[in-house]
Amino acid sequence: MSFQLAGMRAATPACDPEPMLRCLIVDDSPRFLDAARGLLEGQGITVVGVASNTADALRRTGELRPDVTLLDIDLGGESGLELARRLHGQASQAPGPVILISTHAEQDYAELIAASPAIGFLPKTALSGDAIRDLLAGHGGDGHLAAGR
Repeated sequence: MSFQLAGMRAATPACDPEPMLRCLIVDDSPRFLDAARGLLEGQGITVVGVASNTADALRRTGELRPDVTLLDIDLGGESGLELARRLHGQASQAPGPVILISTHAEQDYAELIAASPAIGFLPKTALSGDAIRDLLAGHGGDGHLAAGR
């Protein structure tokens, strides 16, 4: 009998084979932050925090150490592209990868995205847990644009 129990235990799959992806969302629109949080959490991504400006984003990234940061290119009067560079420059805080997001089309910012330390870009209309996971899986470690379509 103990042999059967031991065999059954060994065959039992782990409860959580894939750890939850921890995400920080940076956007100046409270409506978008709420909508994105609801969407992503419903798709298995834990939104550990949100920020609406550069100062909040830098502080929250250091405190929360997310696995990935979704960063709006246009933060009202601030540049998400500049913030991506600043986050990347915080080597002591070892920030996770940054994915740029926007309501604008990728081609509107293609050269700026390619020159940024972000691993890719997602239009806000294409935002999903799978799209984020695909960009992270395709990230080759060079810090530049992955195939993010």
